[in-house]
Amino acid sequence: MRRAALVLLAVGVVLSAWAAPGLWKRLETDGLHDPQGPGITQLQQPGDALQALPPDTAGNLVSWVRAIDSGAINPRTNLFPETKVRVLDQDIIIARYGSMPAVKFPHRQQTLWLDCANCHDQLFKAKAGANKFSMTAILNGEQCGLCHGAVSFPLTECNRCHSVSNAALRAQERAAAAASAAAATGARP
Repeated sequence: MRRAALVLLAVGVVLSAWAAPGLWKRLETDGLHDPQGPGITQLQQPGDALQALPPDTAGNLVSWVRAIDSGAINPRTNLFPETKVRVLDQDIIIARYGSMPAVKFPHRQQTLWLDCANCHDQLFKAKAGANKFSMTAILNGEQCGLCHGAVSFPLTECNRCHSVSNAALRAQERAAAAASAAAATGARP
C-alpha cells in the first residue's frame, strides 16, 4: 500500500504542472517520459492512478488534501522512523486590507505533506509578522511559489489563497476590540 501511495504521489507531482482539464495524457505521449525507457512499464498510468481520487478544478485535477482526509491515499509521512511528524492545525491570515482579499495560510494542509523544517527557517521565519510576502517573488518561484505552480495547485487559482474578506476581518477586529473594552470596564459588550 505504501509503495502504491508513493507511486501515486510521484505521478501526481509530475502531472501537476501540465494536466489539461478532463484529460490525463498517457506516459508514453506526455513529452516528459521516454517512451522507449525501460522504466515506462513500471509506472502507473495517470488516468488509472488519478480517476478514483477526489476531483479538483486545478493542477492535475485531484484534491490531494481531500484524498488524504478520506483515506483514498495514505502517503508515507517520513523516510526515517526517527522523524517526528507534527501536524499543525492553525490558520494564519496574511496580507490584510490590500486590494485583494486577505490570504489564509492553512498550516494543516501543508504539514500533512511536509515537516515544518521544509519551510522554516529557510523560506519563512517561524514568527507571525516576521515575513514580507511578495507576489513578484512568489511568481518567480520563491516563497510560496517554490511549490505552488510546480507541484501544488497553480498560481492562477488566486481565490484559493486570497480567500478572506477584508470587510469580515475588520468586523472581527471591531467586535474583539469592543469585547476587550467591555471586559476592561466590567460591562457587557
